[in-house]
Amino acid sequence: MLIQFFFTLRKHGVPVSITELLDLLGALEQKIVFANIEQFYSLARTLLVKDESKYDRFDRAFAEYFDGVEQIDIASAIPDEWLIPSLQRQLSEEDKKALKGLGDLQSLIDKFKERLQEQQERHAGGNKWIGTGGTSPFGAYGYNPEGIRIGQEGSNARRAVKVWDKREFQDLDDDQVLNNRSIQIALRALRRFARTGAANELDLDGTVKATSQKAGLLDLKWQAERHNAVKVLILFDVGGSMDDYIYECEQLFSAARTEFKHLEFYYFHNCVYEGVWKENKRRYQGQIPTAELLQKFGSDYKLIFVGDATMGPYEISYPGGSVEHWNEEPGALWMERLCQHFQKVAWLNPQPIEHWQWYPSIQMMSQLVDKRMFPMTVHGLQDAIRALS
Repeated sequence: MLIQFFFTLRKHGVPVSITELLDLLGALEQKIVFANIEQFYSLARTLLVKDESKYDRFDRAFAEYFDGVEQIDIASAIPDEWLIPSLQRQLSEEDKKALKGLGDLQSLIDKFKERLQEQQERHAGGNKWIGTGGTSPFGAYGYNPEGIRIGQEGSNARRAVKVWDKREFQDLDDDQVLNNRSIQIALRALRRFARTGAANELDLDGTVKATSQKAGLLDLKWQAERHNAVKVLILFDVGGSMDDYIYECEQLFSAARTEFKHLEFYYFHNCVYEGVWKENKRRYQGQIPTAELLQKFGSDYKLIFVGDATMGPYEISYPGGSVEHWNEEPGALWMERLCQHFQKVAWLNPQPIEHWQWYPSIQMMSQLVDKRMFPMTVHGLQDAIRALS
């Protein structure tokens, strides 16, 4: 039972084992769920997927096995112009009550496939075809008691069927761009906890042990609070081509502030030179000497550069190469000093990795950080965390 489902999951890259499949079979034998595809989907994903970054792969495998197709991408099968909102019928409550659904999810999907094969043009305000503003079960901006909503911004009547092959977690796939939640999940692998400070937290295990040793006489034990002891220093490239990646950098910064108690950050432009800054509006008046970073922060700090490394090669390798000022020493020299001081260094690059080969500056900067440059995806951040651990 479900052996082919198991192999389908493995084919899609979900690292599921026989043990987890047996757990699922055991849950089905206990009738935790019965004759409900959505409940089975939730149960199977809970028991079979241990890593949230694999949710999207699980969804694709689930859709393939239970619907008999390689991938389900409803929106891409429909011309964009079919789903542009225009005419929208105004229905009374009596009109809405008179409408009836098809009865079950499979009938709805079968009927949708028929419409896809038959329909040749855009429709609006109707009750049959894929379109907008009508009472058809298929489309957007209309009303039907049981419909498949496609290509609509947000919810409308809140009556769309929530089909199980909807890929709600695709942002968590290893090759997808990061969002705040997926960054936090990845950064947690870098955390290292230690107990520091005053002993003001109850040590439950110690209290139980001490009390049992005194024949039941309560003996409270206290311990220091547990904190994430990892120290992180992030240097953000700002301005120029990095303006295209402001959102991604904000997400990374927000997640890092949540995960790390000891977090310091500074800004630079294109390449690190003799000065960095804390506030972009005071980048010229409030610069901090880069040499001060080497004195202020110990080598136990994890150093993370965030930038697209897209610049003229001379900005890295020549004195005076900066586009904003005359730098007495080349940026490469400052990069070498930073990388020699900090034991653990990584560079996160939001530039799509397939573009890296076209920029000599990216190759140069990657060499300076000992090839520890990683793309700003979930998988790239996970690799960076391993390099920093």
